[in-house]
Amino acid sequence: MLDKRRNSNSKERIDLINRFIGLFGKQVIQSVAADREFVGKNRLAFLNRNEIRYYIRIRNNFKVFLPQKNKEIKASHLFNCFKTNQFVYYNKIVRINEQLCYLSGCKLNSKNIKQDFLIIVSFNKPENAQEEYQKRWQIEMYFKAMKSSVFDIEKTYLQDIQRIEKLILLVMIAFILCYKIGIYLHQINPITIKKHGRKAEVFLNMG
Repeated sequence: MLDKRRNSNSKERIDLINRFIGLFGKQVIQSVAADREFVGKNRLAFLNRNEIRYYIRIRNNFKVFLPQKNKEIKASHLFNCFKTNQFVYYNKIVRINEQLCYLSGCKLNSKNIKQDFLIIVSFNKPENAQEEYQKRWQIEMYFKAMKSSVFDIEKTYLQDIQRIEKLILLVMIAFILCYKIGIYLHQINPITIKKHGRKAEVFLNMG
């Protein structure tokens, strides 16, 4: 827990990964996935230096330096020529925030006037970027369950950090139990897939 408002900074994110490595070892990390808010010069340098595989989304207008062409362009320009939802990886190394890495991405269906892209920066294996980055969606579902969807943890009146940590730990254990039970029940009686391709049920409302 951080004793402050707003997001964590690069140092705090690096400290968190180092803490994880200290407890479990670097060899258990398959990859690190993160959204657009969590890419930074120091963090990329740390991940590259420690050879930790990562798949981090970047903004469309992120500046990318192409060493083989000796020029800098917007990241979206590498994927603008492809069809919508056609996920591809750029097969040459690039430089972002002074770090050598790879890029993968696609042009998205966008309801907005401005075109949107899914662009992922990685340490290596850019061909796995889409599959690995999709796993991050489980984290979003966990956040949704922790908040208003199921456990409504934000309504707690606790203010002491140690008590909040214990509460979150207990809710995490409860969430994992619900998750495991859901998988078991799905194996016995699979959730119906509707005509639009979505599941008939997603979360059990425990409110």
